[in-house]
Amino acid sequence: MKNLHRSLVIGCSALALAGCGADEIVSPGTGGNVTINNPAPTPAPAPAPTPTSTLATPAASCPQIANPTQLLDLGTISGPTGTYRRCRLPESFTASSTLPRVAGTLYELNGQTDVGVDQGFGSTNTAVTLDIEPGVIIFASGNDFLNVNRGNKLNAVGTAAKPIIFTSRQNVEGSTSTDTSGQWGGIILSGRAPVVDCFVGSEAAGTCERRVEGATNQILYGGAQSNDSSGTLSYIQIRFSGFALSNGDELQSLTTGGVGSGTVINHIQSYNSSDDGAEFFGGAVRASQLAIIGAEDDSLDTDTGLKGLFDQVLIVQRPAASDTVIEQDSDGNEEASPRTNVRVNNATMIAQSSIGDRGIRIRGSSDFSLFNSLVWDRLGTNNGCINVQGVSVDRAAGANDESGPVVFNSVALQCATNFRGGSGSTAAQVEARFDAGAANTKAFTNTLARLTGITTGAPFINGSAENTYNPIFDANAVSSFFPTGRTYIGAVPSEAANWAEGWTCNSATVTLGLNNTGSCDTLPQI
Repeated sequence: MKNLHRSLVIGCSALALAGCGADEIVSPGTGGNVTINNPAPTPAPAPAPTPTSTLATPAASCPQIANPTQLLDLGTISGPTGTYRRCRLPESFTASSTLPRVAGTLYELNGQTDVGVDQGFGSTNTAVTLDIEPGVIIFASGNDFLNVNRGNKLNAVGTAAKPIIFTSRQNVEGSTSTDTSGQWGGIILSGRAPVVDCFVGSEAAGTCERRVEGATNQILYGGAQSNDSSGTLSYIQIRFSGFALSNGDELQSLTTGGVGSGTVINHIQSYNSSDDGAEFFGGAVRASQLAIIGAEDDSLDTDTGLKGLFDQVLIVQRPAASDTVIEQDSDGNEEASPRTNVRVNNATMIAQSSIGDRGIRIRGSSDFSLFNSLVWDRLGTNNGCINVQGVSVDRAAGANDESGPVVFNSVALQCATNFRGGSGSTAAQVEARFDAGAANTKAFTNTLARLTGITTGAPFINGSAENTYNPIFDANAVSSFFPTGRTYIGAVPSEAANWAEGWTCNSATVTLGLNNTGSCDTLPQI
């Protein structure tokens, strides 16, 4: 059973040239025995002080919330950005509560931190809602993770100017670096939408439930409500996640199990997860504006009957650390219903890991569609940018929730090796399916650009080749979740329309914005 884990500009004003290293302007000197009496020179102005960031100072106390009425005050914690009040969250939120943004305050997870208790397979109520205000920073370490049980909600709604940040204690203390990962668990959302590969119940009876492996306490997910809501996640950074729990099971930055289409997920940055960037087990997930950066296993992992729609997805691998850009499966009984069926629109996938041996990997009799997207094997090391295994490559629509062969429309490949088969399929069959789609290109030359003035990090913003690609597939005809009227392939059409600007953090892997929260290795002043 697969794991559910895994500017400051230092400038000088014209009145402070001396402070910038320029020669001082002085009065004339003397020569021979002739003295020239000049008026006393105007004293040079004192150098302007070098601007510095304002260091955080700790709040006087931890805030009161509904449950518990007073958070546990653990004193202070310090790092390069200042000193903060350290407020520990309860092991379980048993009443709806709001975490307010309070200057100089950081919230700390406490082992398995639960939002509500499991309401069960057939429940329809919402028991507990945890609201998190824009700008809140929550840190964790070791086996800490946030778990939202079935029938409860997490509304973590940041803004472009004030994203919500989940990160590690080491990040607060300033000891993270380019390859840091796996320092805490992650976020789990459990819902009441259908799943397969049952731990209890059965697909045939419509009673299938799965469990989160590795958690100390049993966590179940799954139900019969495809439109179930586990809340809203928006403008969130999830940094340095993926701690190995019991039995070596790892979480990843964001994991959903049986989450329904009523859940809102957009503007999520997953950074340096030691496992998958994000993994979605079953349910009917709708997600957009995902920036998955530096994951050490698969960047986007989908499984166990997921009916998933993903729009505007940016994936940038970390060199010498990542595996596939997308891995899709349908564990257990491959003929069970619901069958995994994922559709991705307007994605830019930059495969640049020297250890990853393929780009997109589809297996387990699952269904997959890719529209208006670019797959770039930047190092030329992937042994197949599209790998479709077994019957997924060409089986017609029919029984057992089978929607037909894989679909590619308006997809551009820039890869040393384009196609790969396996488990009964061949590379030639995969290529034939790709060729059967509309407006696909097998030898694309991208014109992706970096942000203006940025000379490091992977390029990801479209250039002329991406923005004049023709024709563009109308993904709105497949699902109303996908907008109509776009005229480009790839995730980000221009610097002016860079949806990853502002709320994300930057790293050596990729610079996502000139005006965002800064380095992923430091906390922002927000």
